[in-house]
Amino acid sequence: MSVLVLVLAVSAAFCLGIGFVLQQNAAQHAPLGDFLSPRLLLDLMRVPRWLFGIGFMVCGMVLGAIALSNGEISLVEPLLATNLLFALALSRHQTRQPLGRQGWSGLALLAGGVTAFIVAGQPQSGAAISDPLRRWLIIGLMVGGALLLTAYAKKSRLGSAPVLLAVAAGLLYGVQDSLTRMSGQRFSAGGWSELFTGWQPYGVVVLGVAGLILVQSAFEMAPLRMSLPALTAAQPLAGIACGVGFMGDQLHTDAGALAWQVTGLAAIVAGIVLLGMHPAMPTTGPREGDRAGAEV
Repeated sequence: MSVLVLVLAVSAAFCLGIGFVLQQNAAQHAPLGDFLSPRLLLDLMRVPRWLFGIGFMVCGMVLGAIALSNGEISLVEPLLATNLLFALALSRHQTRQPLGRQGWSGLALLAGGVTAFIVAGQPQSGAAISDPLRRWLIIGLMVGGALLLTAYAKKSRLGSAPVLLAVAAGLLYGVQDSLTRMSGQRFSAGGWSELFTGWQPYGVVVLGVAGLILVQSAFEMAPLRMSLPALTAAQPLAGIACGVGFMGDQLHTDAGALAWQVTGLAAIVAGIVLLGMHPAMPTTGPREGDRAGAEV
């Protein structure tokens, strides 16, 4: 594993974690009438804290894109999932809550799961799958799943909506990461002209904006602990599926390696859930008056 990729991915995770907390601090006060609307972004642009959060998020995305251009998506995605550690650190600073058994257990599971998956799988770059049907099938499943989750969340509103929207955003961000890597490959092969004559960079922008609306809607609907764990868990799983499915990433496939990879991914998800539900995570949500207005 390249030290450069490790540093870039962890730095990206740091920026993303800080950015998510700052964004949720601001989004929780946004009008619920802007739910799943581009107006939500326009309203939040007036809030300095949200802009700082977006600034951190953009830095994280840039660092993540550089990491993806230098390493396999199946390697970078688990490292990006550690953004929850940094989000918890900032939230803990805000709430003054100790880590306790739950926090340390979640940290150990997340760190151990990432290590187990990377060591057992030893992700390596390979030739991208040339079959467009396979590529579009995987992308279609991810985007289609996100659309279905969003449609159901729109109906459920104040019930399971935050979790559903976060999972949907995670699926889109996973696909976005794969398109980011493909865009980097096109740029390396032919420069700017090669990059902008392909559809991939435009797909990155569209998925990024759509994912941002979903995430901010989830943030305004409920506390961070209800949305960030689902987002953090869904993104690496979707990214790894794309990396192995059509980007050409290769993982060890013997029985022992596969068992450790599955165990590592399960530990990552379990650690994310434990950390996301930690008391240090902000628990404030939309104001009761806003909730009542949204239910009318």
